[in-house]
Amino acid sequence: MELTVIWATKIFLAFLFTRTLVQAYLDLRHQRHIWINRKQVPAPFDRSGGIGLEDHQKAVTYSMEKIKTGKVFRTVHLLILLAWTLAGGLELFTQWAAKANDLFPSLASPILEGLCLFILFSLVELLLNLPESIYYTFVIEAKFGFNRTTPKIFVIDLFKGLAVSAVIGLPFASLLLWLMMTFVGSWWWIGFICTTLFQVLLIWAYPTLIAPLFNKFTPLEEGETKAQIEDLLEKTKLPFKGLFVMDASKRTAHGNAYFTGFGKARRIVFFDTLLKSLSPAEMRAILAHEIGHYKKHHLIKGLLISIVSTFIGFYLLGVLAEWPTFFIAHGVKTITLGGTLLLFTLVAPVYTFFFVPLGNLISRKHEYEADQFAAQHADPEDLVNGLIKLYRENASTLTPDPVYSAFYYSHPPAVERARALLSKSSNHS
Repeated sequence: MELTVIWATKIFLAFLFTRTLVQAYLDLRHQRHIWINRKQVPAPFDRSGGIGLEDHQKAVTYSMEKIKTGKVFRTVHLLILLAWTLAGGLELFTQWAAKANDLFPSLASPILEGLCLFILFSLVELLLNLPESIYYTFVIEAKFGFNRTTPKIFVIDLFKGLAVSAVIGLPFASLLLWLMMTFVGSWWWIGFICTTLFQVLLIWAYPTLIAPLFNKFTPLEEGETKAQIEDLLEKTKLPFKGLFVMDASKRTAHGNAYFTGFGKARRIVFFDTLLKSLSPAEMRAILAHEIGHYKKHHLIKGLLISIVSTFIGFYLLGVLAEWPTFFIAHGVKTITLGGTLLLFTLVAPVYTFFFVPLGNLISRKHEYEADQFAAQHADPEDLVNGLIKLYRENASTLTPDPVYSAFYYSHPPAVERARALLSKSSNHS
């Protein structure tokens, strides 16, 4: 048993060390590639009305700043993970949470113990991650003119997030703990079903119940933009509940748009920052891309992939929950229901890190397909022009390292995407 534990710990450290090396290597490649290409705007972004050298170099500086800062905080996260696991942090918190049964003897149960552990862990994690959130928001984003979040809004968002997490998360966590306690050995597949249903419920509830807690949503005003969008929706036969504008500008200068909800209840939401920067024709083209994701069933495919991943995760969790070596090898000696869920959540990303490129490969394929759909229902030139403005105003890098982007990017690199669209434009004309 002792030898097995030692080897299991060595495997964990080997995965952790390898992940750290790969991340550092990819960052180094990315930095070098961006820096080497800083003196020239790549085609087709160098055309008239495209991105000037000054904006390109701003994006270079912005990217370099985020990479350097990311290295620092990734090291911090690595130390925090080791503190939770091999240094005994989770074991200590598990022992503290067990005292809740002594404080509330009438409610004593593994569920109470587990909930106390979750609360303790979540609050400490929040405090540990707070410096990173503050630095990115009030230093980096502010430095490049993107931040519009005031300290008041930041604090209010923080407490709203805690409240929403408690209201939604604690009852669901109680359900999982009850399943683990009641259906020993078979709880994992019931937990998988409940988790899947819970995820679908959140997708349905988010646009009308959760998102309005953080942002104000107003109907899109009458005008050319709305007329263009409604014409597109009619031609693509996409049912929707409404067109809404979100007051994103009170937090950020970045622009975006997204679909949310199911079926006829789906909403189309535009950041107010996006509406200020794009023409009606460009908005139509951007929306055509988003509609392409629906028409190509990308959201359903993504949901199915998530369901399969969740099933595999719960199966592995069910197996590992019965294997004491898993806990001891990762620094946990006291095995509890709550501790089982937390430990698995903490260490699973270490072992699944090398599956990240596969998921992003699928995502990039979907993006190209959505662009192809958009090129059929809007002028490809309008989509390219819209993307140029988005890349310029968001200071997105135009020259990512190919290996880095293949590993991390869920969207195709800007140059490749624009060239593919312009080839459609020439065929279109």
